[in-house]
Amino acid sequence: QVQLVESGGGLVQPGGSLRLSCAASGIAFSGYNMGWYRQAPGKQRELVAGITAGGSTNYADSLKGRFTISRDNAKYTVYLQMNSLRPEDTAVYYCNAGNWRHVYWGQGTQVTVSS
Repeated sequence: QVQLVESGGGLVQPGGSLRLSCAASGIAFSGYNMGWYRQAPGKQRELVAGITAGGSTNYADSLKGRFTISRDNAKYTVYLQMNSLRPEDTAVYYCNAGNWRHVYWGQGTQVTVSS
Protein backbone atom coordinates (compact mmCIF):
# COMPACT_ATOMS: atom_id res chain seq x y z
CA GLN A 1 0.00 0.00 0.00
CA VAL A 2 1.42 3.32 -1.08
CA GLN A 3 1.36 6.17 1.39
CA LEU A 4 2.60 9.72 1.16
CA VAL A 5 2.27 11.50 4.48
CA GLU A 6 2.89 15.22 4.63
CA SER A 7 3.78 17.06 7.80
CA GLY A 8 5.14 20.41 8.91
CA GLY A 9 2.32 22.69 7.92
CA GLY A 10 0.75 25.22 10.22
CA LEU A 11 0.24 28.88 10.92
CA VAL A 12 3.18 31.22 10.36
CA GLN A 13 3.56 34.98 10.25
CA PRO A 14 4.52 36.76 7.05
CA GLY A 15 8.26 36.59 6.55
CA GLY A 16 8.52 33.35 8.49
CA SER A 17 9.68 29.91 7.43
CA LEU A 18 8.35 26.39 7.42
CA ARG A 19 9.76 23.07 6.35
CA LEU A 20 7.36 20.52 4.97
CA SER A 21 8.16 16.83 4.93
CA CYS A 22 6.63 14.03 2.95
CA ALA A 23 7.35 10.51 4.10
CA ALA A 24 6.76 7.84 1.50
CA SER A 25 6.14 4.14 1.95
CA GLY A 26 5.18 1.33 -0.37
CA ILE A 27 7.21 2.62 -3.31
CA ALA A 28 10.79 2.28 -4.50
CA PHE A 29 11.38 5.87 -3.48
CA SER A 30 14.72 6.47 -5.15
CA GLY A 31 13.22 5.69 -8.53
CA TYR A 32 10.43 8.23 -8.30
CA ASN A 33 10.25 11.84 -9.25
CA MET A 34 8.85 13.79 -6.33
CA GLY A 35 7.00 17.05 -6.23
CA TRP A 36 5.14 19.55 -4.13
CA TYR A 37 1.95 21.14 -5.33
CA ARG A 38 -0.39 23.57 -3.65
CA GLN A 39 -4.00 24.54 -3.92
CA ALA A 40 -5.42 27.75 -2.54
CA PRO A 41 -9.17 28.21 -1.97
CA GLY A 42 -10.93 28.78 -5.26
CA LYS A 43 -7.81 28.13 -7.32
CA GLN A 44 -6.41 25.25 -9.29
CA ARG A 45 -3.69 23.03 -7.92
CA GLU A 46 -0.31 24.28 -9.09
CA LEU A 47 3.23 22.96 -9.12
CA VAL A 48 5.46 24.41 -6.46
CA ALA A 49 8.65 22.41 -6.97
CA GLY A 50 9.84 19.09 -8.29
CA ILE A 51 12.90 16.91 -7.88
CA THR A 52 13.69 14.05 -10.18
CA ALA A 53 14.96 10.63 -9.19
CA GLY A 54 18.37 11.87 -10.26
CA GLY A 55 18.18 14.96 -8.08
CA SER A 56 17.45 17.66 -10.66
CA THR A 57 15.10 20.34 -9.40
CA ASN A 58 12.60 22.73 -10.90
CA TYR A 59 10.46 25.44 -9.39
CA ALA A 60 7.51 27.62 -10.20
CA ASP A 61 9.02 30.83 -11.52
CA SER A 62 7.30 32.94 -8.87
CA LEU A 63 8.82 30.88 -6.06
CA LYS A 64 12.43 30.64 -7.13
CA GLY A 65 14.75 31.85 -4.42
CA ARG A 66 12.27 31.41 -1.57
CA PHE A 67 11.48 27.68 -1.70
CA THR A 68 13.90 24.76 -1.82
CA ILE A 69 13.05 21.14 -2.51
CA SER A 70 15.30 18.30 -1.44
CA ARG A 71 15.12 14.58 -0.90
CA ASP A 72 16.67 11.98 1.37
CA ASN A 73 16.44 8.62 -0.34
CA ALA A 74 17.63 6.79 2.77
CA LYS A 75 14.68 8.20 4.70
CA TYR A 76 12.17 7.94 1.85
CA THR A 77 11.41 11.59 2.45
CA VAL A 78 11.12 14.73 0.37
CA TYR A 79 11.29 18.18 1.91
CA LEU A 80 10.16 21.66 1.01
CA GLN A 81 11.92 24.49 2.77
CA MET A 82 9.81 27.64 2.53
CA ASN A 83 11.30 31.00 3.47
CA SER A 84 10.03 34.58 3.40
CA LEU A 85 6.48 33.33 3.42
CA ARG A 86 3.71 35.59 2.20
CA PRO A 87 -0.04 35.54 2.75
CA GLU A 88 -0.46 34.44 -0.87
CA ASP A 89 1.46 31.27 -0.04
CA THR A 90 -1.52 30.16 2.04
CA ALA A 91 -2.76 26.87 0.60
CA VAL A 92 -2.97 23.15 1.12
CA TYR A 93 0.37 21.67 0.08
CA TYR A 94 0.38 18.22 -1.50
CA CYS A 95 3.18 15.76 -2.02
CA ASN A 96 3.35 13.89 -5.32
CA ALA A 97 5.31 10.84 -6.40
CA GLY A 98 5.48 9.70 -9.99
CA ASN A 99 7.26 7.50 -12.45
CA TRP A 100 6.50 6.36 -15.98
CA ARG A 101 3.72 4.15 -14.73
CA HIS A 102 2.23 5.52 -11.52
CA VAL A 103 1.32 8.79 -9.86
CA TYR A 104 0.49 9.06 -6.18
CA TRP A 105 -0.71 11.91 -3.99
CA GLY A 106 -0.64 12.64 -0.32
CA GLN A 107 -3.57 14.01 1.64
CA GLY A 108 -2.08 17.47 1.99
CA THR A 109 -1.00 19.75 4.78
CA GLN A 110 -2.39 23.21 5.42
CA VAL A 111 -0.06 26.18 5.39
CA THR A 112 -1.52 29.48 6.56
CA VAL A 113 0.50 32.68 6.41
CA SER A 114 -1.13 35.38 8.47
CA SER A 115 -0.38 37.91 11.14
